[in-house]
Amino acid sequence: MEMNQEKLCTSKADVSSDSAYHCSTCHDDEEWSNTSRGRAKSRSLSASPALGSTKEFRRTRSLHGPCPVTTFGPKACMLQNPKTIMHIQDPASQRLTWNKPPKSVLVIKKIRDASLLQPFKELCVYLTEENNMIVYVEKKVLEDPAIANDDNFGPVKKKFCTFREDYDDISNQIDFIICLGGDGTLLYASSLFQGSVPPVMAFHLGSLGFLTPFNFENFQSQVTQVIEGNAALVLRSRLKVKVVKEHREKMTVQNGIEENGVVSTNIEKEVGKQIMQYQVLNEVVVDRGPSSYLSNVDVFLDGHLITTVQGDGVIVSTPTGSTAYAAAAGASMIHPNVPAIMITPICPHSLSFRPIVVPAGVELKIMLSPDARNTAWVSFDGRKRQEICHGDSISITTSCYPLPSICFRDPVSDWFESLAECLHWNVRKKQNNFAVEE
Repeated sequence: MEMNQEKLCTSKADVSSDSAYHCSTCHDDEEWSNTSRGRAKSRSLSASPALGSTKEFRRTRSLHGPCPVTTFGPKACMLQNPKTIMHIQDPASQRLTWNKPPKSVLVIKKIRDASLLQPFKELCVYLTEENNMIVYVEKKVLEDPAIANDDNFGPVKKKFCTFREDYDDISNQIDFIICLGGDGTLLYASSLFQGSVPPVMAFHLGSLGFLTPFNFENFQSQVTQVIEGNAALVLRSRLKVKVVKEHREKMTVQNGIEENGVVSTNIEKEVGKQIMQYQVLNEVVVDRGPSSYLSNVDVFLDGHLITTVQGDGVIVSTPTGSTAYAAAAGASMIHPNVPAIMITPICPHSLSFRPIVVPAGVELKIMLSPDARNTAWVSFDGRKRQEICHGDSISITTSCYPLPSICFRDPVSDWFESLAECLHWNVRKKQNNFAVEE
């Protein structure tokens, strides 16, 4: 939404009805809500209550600007920022709805896991025959011999639409996503959509379940509720990452003399910059790679140098990623509805360096320190690993395209239950290991 005027709203008379600026005091709450949260006519998600459940879900307070408080005293109010990344509502009010009934679903299955073959077949049969939906499946999933050689599954398999990662763009063809496996399947689903992400329903069929709240026993009724638009949502923020590399090209030098006859000792010549962008759900990890030396990187916050990380590396994570690598490195666990970015050092040389939590709207920049003795390596959700040299930079900020994850109950209860379950799972695993050793 564009803001046409930059002035404080002082009274009802000072703001015209067709102004792009609105606040909850100067205008009716319903009118302001419709203006600030308007959606396009295409398929989209709405954070407003689902149809038929308005009385049950009425809380619409936001966890950060411009709501819940936009007025200060009798005259002052907050000027609305048109570049606001995202409005995080009260988690209890985040509900799924559809502008049109969903017709296509992407089913993501963990590869090389025999225990998921039967649930995968049951789900696909239910979606195609019972709900008459178009099912998209990655081509390598159907190459599993247990699926390829199953004659009974053949008629269902012929109805599938297949795609290949990094070759086929399906971002505008999927209404919602179903994941079968562990947390890695949700990370993979996120990587397939570098823009707007359809709602994701994740079934817990893997080892850990921080991100997968659904059990598969009652999948028919649960999927039906999602198709009907009766489900809660948690908007998991993602990181928008831009990697800028100084591109150098090796020149052909014969006998140490270039074509123009000038003697050259440098066989690399800068010819431009290479820019790559990624959407990251968990974390960006910068580490020392195979080098035996400590990494030495500078971290900038909105253009200002805040620290130099000397150690094994640094983790920049979302609240969703706070329960992943960052937790193992000693960071706090943050609920996914908290708008924040975490900076966590990996085995820092300075014992005084502790994990930092910064607001979601800031921009971080990571570069090799001028006196760094070796290069660094960076990965994005454990993928696309690449080397970072002097002069290269990594810019990180909160993406305007969060991942809408469908909840089993509500965002608060699901997160705490998954946290308790995963912590108990680790305790039971240790107890079993001790029993085996004894």
